[in-house]
Amino acid sequence: MKKITLYTDGACSGNPGAGGWACVLIFNDNKKEMSGGESLTTNNKMELMAVINGLKALKEPCNVEIFSDSAYVVNAFLNDWIGNWIKNGWKTANKKEVLNQELWKELIKLTEIHSIHWNKVKGHSDNELNNRCDELARNEVEKILKNK
Repeated sequence: MKKITLYTDGACSGNPGAGGWACVLIFNDNKKEMSGGESLTTNNKMELMAVINGLKALKEPCNVEIFSDSAYVVNAFLNDWIGNWIKNGWKTANKKEVLNQELWKELIKLTEIHSIHWNKVKGHSDNELNNRCDELARNEVEKILKNK
């Protein structure tokens, strides 16, 4: 299987508000940047969309090393929140409905195609590719705000 590196980030102006997502896919010496946005969304949705869109861009099953500064996304997998949510009928430990269920379900399907290793990175630090994703996501927010 091909080894892919995927960096992701989401941004929001207001929560909810204008939001942007971005990802950088790396395969060997090739780098692909992708981004998008929504006029009324949340930061967590944009974090999820960044990973979903990055994985959707892969044309075959791959070994994917994912780097995200979103504890929400990374910990859902590393701490098996998802397994607990499913077991509890998509309820949190506090018996509340899990937010963004459709996005989580889409992401789960994508993670079943690929072999994934999750990495939590510190946001807004010296990680060049995380910072690039942040810049791309914020640019999407700015585009939306300019067009309002």
